[in-house]
Amino acid sequence: MGFEQLAGLRDRLRAEKEQAKAETAPAPKRKSAPKAQPREQDPAVAAIWPLQKHFPLAFPVSPAPKVPLKEGIFKDAEQHLELLGITREQLKLGIATWCKGARYWTCMVENAPRLDLNGQAAGTVTAAQAIHAKQQAARQRSQDRRNRAKSKAPVQAPTATTAVEQTTD
Repeated sequence: MGFEQLAGLRDRLRAEKEQAKAETAPAPKRKSAPKAQPREQDPAVAAIWPLQKHFPLAFPVSPAPKVPLKEGIFKDAEQHLELLGITREQLKLGIATWCKGARYWTCMVENAPRLDLNGQAAGTVTAAQAIHAKQQAARQRSQDRRNRAKSKAPVQAPTATTAVEQTTD
């Protein structure tokens, strides 16, 4: 046999072997995904999702930076309650939550354009508003630090009292 004939025989045998494997190999069994337990979601998050869906320029999805919103954006959004499928109270909670976080405060810099629901400029951030946002961010950071310190302190305290009890025995 020549090299061409050997190569052809090799290819034919490989193809037959692969075909035999495919016929005899059982299809991999897929495990059905466990049914997700309905979990309670934060009402503010439930209100923000429709805003992000219908007004992506004013309410960008993370990790995109947030943008300063037009003053009076709530009144504009109220006109779209039916489209959003949420109540007035949910809308108020959603916008309030959106504007309370560090991501929002970092976007509030002097002369930054404020956007309406369609992403069009509708005013700018004033110096006083920018200073207020910095203060809010600093206050939030210090509160976070205090909360972390409080959560660590009770864990350390019981170990110290047990050591004292052992030495007094």
